[in-house]
Amino acid sequence: MAETSYDLIVIGAGPGGYVAAIRGAQLGMKVCIIERENLGGICLNWGCIPTKAMLRSSEVFHLMHRAKEFGLKAEGIDYDLDAVVKRSRKVAGQLSGGIGHLMKKNKIAVVMGDAIIPAQGKVSVKTAKGTENLTAPNIVLATGARARELPGLEADGKLVWTYRHALQPVHMPKKLLVIGSGAIGIEFASFYNTLGADTTVVEVMDRVLPVEDEEISAFAKKSFEKQGMKIMQKAMVKKLDRAGDKVTAHIEVGGAVEKHEFDTVISAVGIVGNVENLGLEELGVKIDRTHVVTDEYCRTGVEGLYAIGDIAGAPWLAHKASHEGVMVAELIAGKHAHPVKPESIAGCTYCHPQVASVGYTEAKAKELGYDIKVGRFPFIGNGKAIALGEENGMIKTIFDAKTGELLGAHMIGAEVTELIQGYVVGRQLETTEEDLMNTVFPHPTLSEMMHESVLDAYDKVIHM
Repeated sequence: MAETSYDLIVIGAGPGGYVAAIRGAQLGMKVCIIERENLGGICLNWGCIPTKAMLRSSEVFHLMHRAKEFGLKAEGIDYDLDAVVKRSRKVAGQLSGGIGHLMKKNKIAVVMGDAIIPAQGKVSVKTAKGTENLTAPNIVLATGARARELPGLEADGKLVWTYRHALQPVHMPKKLLVIGSGAIGIEFASFYNTLGADTTVVEVMDRVLPVEDEEISAFAKKSFEKQGMKIMQKAMVKKLDRAGDKVTAHIEVGGAVEKHEFDTVISAVGIVGNVENLGLEELGVKIDRTHVVTDEYCRTGVEGLYAIGDIAGAPWLAHKASHEGVMVAELIAGKHAHPVKPESIAGCTYCHPQVASVGYTEAKAKELGYDIKVGRFPFIGNGKAIALGEENGMIKTIFDAKTGELLGAHMIGAEVTELIQGYVVGRQLETTEEDLMNTVFPHPTLSEMMHESVLDAYDKVIHM
């Protein structure tokens, strides 16, 4: 059977895969990308983008209820869940279509189907029309991940949902249980709680948003509870009893099992890598807990085979996958590639209030042996935040007391997912506290709090 040859084959068209393909094409390679479902992957179609569209709707809904605070009048405030979902799907569809345009623009061959790697440098794709056989000296795995399902907590799409079901709800939850308080869980909890669902969040760890700085987690918990959420920490859902239109959750907390009834459950207990049915084991690719093991340059140990994005492990972030895609393409092209530094990648959670961070938490910095200086600044001390009616939040910065290196930055409050990039750039440029203190921040802006937090770490804060 005839084979089509390429310089680079990318399996998976998510934010890692399509970026790798584009960069490869820019560098003069003949590129093919394979996707079994939607261009743009989970991120554009079922993750980052549609969730943010839905969260924007709930944010506007929340602000409408606060109209009186701003001297405005709004009566009969309500929402149309179907219309909210329709807008979200339209946004996702628009961006997915944009990826198709980018593939054509960069002359990248697109093959829709299921791929397997039968031998080194070979890819076989099962398409709607039959099987296509492709070859390339370089293959990039960017197959992403899917929701983890625990025994007894499996989704059924009616009573128990994964993120996909939550993005296209069959009903509006009245009494909602969210299992897991990571980014996915807490974002859906925030969305549905704002629209009026009686929301309970169960977290097995000792705090919500457990990867965040402990101080930020505590602040978030208070904010969520003020909004009416019930937060159960150090708790575990042992099983779900489903009957009719109700689910009885058996929740172990404090050594005892409590029973709570809900009409909807969202399971957000992590992800598993899409490593099956690709022929990886036969190739000798090492897999650890559903993720492909790679070096810092995303090399798998098999000549010419790379793995990027969620399939290659934490942090499970779209922007990390995209950076890896560019890095691998440039590595293949013989360029000087810059490996990803996980501690310099920002994490963003779009709940209300927003949460963002980069670098080490205070506890991690201490664990690593740093002598640290810590600065904090509250939103209530910032003129722009008060003018916006967004006084609830704080910014925290952590520095190496000996060198002035910015070790970490942690934020909670309005628009912090945009603000965090200032500190990301600072870390990339190896900025010190002196650089940040001598930088002139515009007024009135939320970014001034970033300056004040640095000043506070060195006992120079002005507005507090």
